[in-house]
Amino acid sequence: METSTLYYDTIATPLGEMLLAANELGLTGIWFNAQQYFPTISERKRDAQQVIIRDASAQLKSYFAGELTRFEIALAPEGTAFQKNVWQQISRVAFAQTCAYGAIAHAIAKPSASRAVGAATGRNPLSIVVPCHRVVGSNGALTGYAGGMARKVQLLAHEKCVAQGLRHAFLKT
Repeated sequence: METSTLYYDTIATPLGEMLLAANELGLTGIWFNAQQYFPTISERKRDAQQVIIRDASAQLKSYFAGELTRFEIALAPEGTAFQKNVWQQISRVAFAQTCAYGAIAHAIAKPSASRAVGAATGRNPLSIVVPCHRVVGSNGALTGYAGGMARKVQLLAHEKCVAQGLRHAFLKT
């Protein structure tokens, strides 16, 4: 079985450097530098001009500039069927909105799987594009984020400002 080439590049964002990875099918990951589950990149080929990397980079820059509220890019994350189901449901959480882990569990017809949903959310390899920062506890409390709680707070504040037509100034994390 032939494996596809994995490409990568890094981009600077207001919340720190991010690693973008893709294959010919789509974006396989976006991680903040040194976040939980940060991958090794030895098998990837650095290529800022690979079409998916280039498009993802441009869309992320537009997102951080407050010009983009919905990503339009092919995705190809690796994970279990359950994880992919959770990530697909997270992708449906609207810009500047939040959703509880339990609500996601109900939406995927696994109402008693809130903890498993939380674990799958933590393993989301597509930070921001699959907006796991929008997933909160049952009482609306902010819970963990693989990229760090300070970034989660900033991402939610950014989206709230953009939704209200305001410009958000990112704070250093």
